[in-house]
Amino acid sequence: MNLQSKINFHNQPLAGVKLVIVFAVYRQSLILAALLLLLSAAVPQASASTENYPSFQDLVDDTEAGGILIPPPGTYAGPVTISDAITVDGQGKVTIDAGGKGSVIVLDTDGATIKNLRLTNSGESHNTIDSGVQVRGDFNVIKDNVIDNCLFGVDLQQSKNNIVRANRISSKPFDLGIRGDAIRLWYSFDNKITDNIIRDSRDMVVWYSRDNLIARNDARGGRYSLHFMYAQYNEVVDNHYENNSVGIFVMYSDGVHLKNNYIAHATGATGMGIGFKETSDVVVTGNQVLYCATGLYLDVSPFQPDTVNLFENNLVAYSGIGVLFLNDWTGNTLKNNRFKGNITQVAVSGGGKTANRNIWQGNYWDDYEGFDQDHDKVGDKPYELFSYADRIWMDVPSARFFKGSPVLEVMDFLERLAPFTQPNMLVRDKQPMMTAEWVEQVDRISDTQPSDPIDSEAEIQADTQKTFDAYRALRESLGR
Repeated sequence: MNLQSKINFHNQPLAGVKLVIVFAVYRQSLILAALLLLLSAAVPQASASTENYPSFQDLVDDTEAGGILIPPPGTYAGPVTISDAITVDGQGKVTIDAGGKGSVIVLDTDGATIKNLRLTNSGESHNTIDSGVQVRGDFNVIKDNVIDNCLFGVDLQQSKNNIVRANRISSKPFDLGIRGDAIRLWYSFDNKITDNIIRDSRDMVVWYSRDNLIARNDARGGRYSLHFMYAQYNEVVDNHYENNSVGIFVMYSDGVHLKNNYIAHATGATGMGIGFKETSDVVVTGNQVLYCATGLYLDVSPFQPDTVNLFENNLVAYSGIGVLFLNDWTGNTLKNNRFKGNITQVAVSGGGKTANRNIWQGNYWDDYEGFDQDHDKVGDKPYELFSYADRIWMDVPSARFFKGSPVLEVMDFLERLAPFTQPNMLVRDKQPMMTAEWVEQVDRISDTQPSDPIDSEAEIQADTQKTFDAYRALRESLGR
């Protein structure tokens, strides 16, 4: 083999490598071109999805003020702005699709009515509060609509005397924290939010708003069923809140009335049925709070001096903690309530030692160990709840992981049997009811009748030292 042949022989592998590289680059170019073609084809189709629909704004603009618009059945393109007092009735046959841009309908007027429409596909911006309906006026009615795939449902800002009734609302399929709120009130007064069905949204919020009625709504699969902040004198009646992270939470909002609501399955580390933070003069009556991590939660409430929070005729049952006080506080009256099946009836976290500076009167406790020898439906001796080994997880939050474990249960039993130190009295109810049914029949105590004064710390301690006998308590618990 001569020199030229050797050179050609050694160059053959290099030529093969070059060919492979060229082919790979060519293949990648083809793939990239195909992707660009697909994207260019997809974008016009996405924009054409609403461009092919007739404009609903044109129909609105052609309707005179005070008129009634009944569009032909079909799907129409949004967004839409209504600036006159008209009535829009879709009769259950009309869909408005915003095409993923902004809010489906903006009500920038007074006295308009929107009903029987399906509003869908809003934008995804939290900054602009992309909603099914944005309300920026007074005396409007939004009823009997289906609002789906919208970041926020109905948003009211600086609006009053509006009615939001019987709508079915759901958010976009995002993670819980970045969904929008089903119904949002901001600086809005005297509105009625009733009979709505809410699924898989984030919260219903009432901020800086007062004198609103929230009644007969059904909310599930969200975070806060209802969240008040700086919102006074609102009324919450006959709502059904289930499988949300929190039922009702009231922050810095005085004078709120919560009546006859059903709250269940608010579970998780921070799950609670009804919670209060620095809130005064609330009335909580006739509610059912079931299967929650914490039934009632009180954080420095009531906050205002010389105010009282009233809890009456509520059922708090089958929860991890029936009533949790963040600290040793006063000013709450709890009477004629039923506490059933809770792992812990009452707890005081932090450095607090007792919840007995509040009034406990005529409640039913399913763990009451006493008799009714005079058959007056009232226990012959007070209901007294002491803290033993369970004080550990109250004082040390990280120890709550072991709450209900066999170790703590054994420690608690041994300390009850032979306490080494004087236990703290958490609750003392002087007139415990013998049956839950009897609580419901008890006449409410007249406001004119003076309540029994709260026992002072010295009286509680003296009474405890005088009456507590571990051996006697054990015999009584065994029925001897």
